[in-house]
Parts: sequence; C-alpha cells; structure tokens
Amino acid sequence: MLAAPSPAFKPPLALPGMRIGLLGGSFNPAHAGHRHISLHAMARAGLNRVWWVVTPGNPLKSHSELAALDMRLRLADAVADHRRIDVTGFEVGLGSSFTAQTLAYLNTRFREVRFVWLMGADNLAQFHQWKNWRRIVATLPLIVIDRPGWRYRALASPAGTFIAPYRVAAEDVLGLATMMSPAWAYLDIPLSPISSTAIRHQDPELIE
Repeated sequence: MLAAPSPAFKPPLALPGMRIGLLGGSFNPAHAGHRHISLHAMARAGLNRVWWVVTPGNPLKSHSELAALDMRLRLADAVADHRRIDVTGFEVGLGSSFTAQTLAYLNTRFREVRFVWLMGADNLAQFHQWKNWRRIVATLPLIVIDRPGWRYRALASPAGTFIAPYRVAAEDVLGLATMMSPAWAYLDIPLSPISSTAIRHQDPELIE
C-alpha cells in the first residue's frame, strides 16, 4: 500500500475571505528573520495567515548547497513556531518552481482567498530576472519588506521602477490584500541582519 502524501506537500487550509501572505523561498535554512518579517507583515497588513512556500529549488540559484526539501521543511516548521504561520512544500507536486505558475494554481484552487506576495527588498532588486514577473505584479498585491542596505537598489531596479506608479501609501497597507492588482507597499520594519547564506557559512556576527 502506498503511503499517504505528507501534509507538507499539500496547500494548507484556506477559507473564503482569508487574507494570506505568501513568503516563498528556499529557506536554506529558515531562520528568525523569516519569522520576524512574517509577524510584521501579518500585523501591518491585517493578514490572517502567512504561508512559507518552501521551494524544491530556486531556478535563479545554484543548488550545490541546497539541503533536502524534507529537512528544510522540518527546520522551517520548528523556526516558525506560530499558529498562524503555515509551512508548505506543495510546489513539489506542481512540477515547477516558477512563482507565476504557483500563483496561477493558487488562484484556481482558492478563488475566494486574498493572497499577497511577500518579498524582501533584496528580491525586488532582481525581480526583473524572474520568469513572467510582470504577470506576478498583475496577479496579486505585493509587500516589499525593507532589508539592510537594499532600499535604494531595490527601488531603482528595473522592477522597482516599473511598479513605482502603483505604490500604496503606508497608512493604506491594512487594506492592501483587498486591492486590485497592480498594487504594492514598501514595509519599513526593524531590520534584521540575519540571512540564510550567513548561517550556512556560519558568520558568527550574524548568527549569535
């Protein structure tokens, strides 16, 4: 008899009307910084939940240091440690790690859920390299979260320039999830220097 698929490889439960933030990435490994930005995004944007979408492998990054998906999911679940943060590896069943395809799937599966894409400013700086990135912008609202040293590079990047006219004022972030796309906000939060790369390379100044 075949074993039932792990719940981590299925999308989490989502009810009509929910506002859900999607934080995608390799989580190689997950760390307190991911939790930090998730909690701030929930509070500031009025999100019911945040899903950590742990990708099988980022198409833009080398996989030479990529830990096994099961291991990354287990660690992410331990780091999240919050009733409103769901850790999921459902992309493995889609046969693709491209965000545009993931969002198309979610919008078909959960038609009455309001999704918001969460990304760090460092990701916005190279967002124009993502496949069908303009389609992503047109699919759902974005929250760009400040990262140390990245604000000006992100806002001046090709994608940052493209989305600039659709920026929502900070005082309107609470209603962002219900807005028609394109719409986005830049979220200023207390900055954390922790990164997955630093942890993998064991930089003591960043992981103590």
